Amino acid sequence: MNLILLGPPGAGKGTQAKILEQAHGFKQLSTGDMLRAAISAGSETGVKAKAIMDRGDLVSDDVILGIVAERMDKPDVSQGVVFDGFPRTPAQAESLDKMLKARGGKLDGVIEMKVDDEALVKRITGRFTCAKCGKGYHDDFAKPKKVGICDVCGSTEFTRRPDDNEKTVRDRLQVYNKQTAPLVEYYRGQGNLHVIDGMADIGQVTAAIETVLAQLKA
Repeated sequence: MNLILLGPPGAGKGTQAKILEQAHGFKQLSTGDMLRAAISAGSETGVKAKAIMDRGDLVSDDVILGIVAERMDKPDVSQGVVFDGFPRTPAQAESLDKMLKARGGKLDGVIEMKVDDEALVKRITGRFTCAKCGKGYHDDFAKPKKVGICDVCGSTEFTRRPDDNEKTVRDRLQVYNKQTAPLVEYYRGQGNLHVIDGMADIGQVTAAIETVLAQLKA
């Protein structure tokens, strides 16, 4: 089964993709991870991508698709894949459809994790982690049991990602909403778009995705 998880940065796509990996054997495919792996492996497409990135240019759609195609040839994707953060535009979506069809496959479903922008800004900007063990916390939703002390290792040092600030988050949301609006309509037109509440608790989001999978298998 081939799936796409749609949702802005911070919506929880990576978390849910990992859960799908463990539960169903699907392989999470993130363009960022695939790019790094291709470059590290020195594949033909990876060499092209590295040259483009070294020039400071954006990697073109054909190179991205080449990297996706290389990854789809690996034996560990036999149970299916979950595309996380790809495609980003209707042009990429059309190319992905053609690539899957050429391999005798298809896209089984697209799950949009719908979020409220203001709530997502609050969710992301409140995140921080223990500098020693990496345990994640949040200013409002997941505070340490004792203020300033990590629940797991007892460290008193915490860090925040530099891009987890309001301006950066809002800029990324604006770009995502601009790019993804036509992508949502593209998949809605194909009849394989499924919308779930991405702001629910992790367990509830997982349950909603499982409901969609059951419908796709029926």
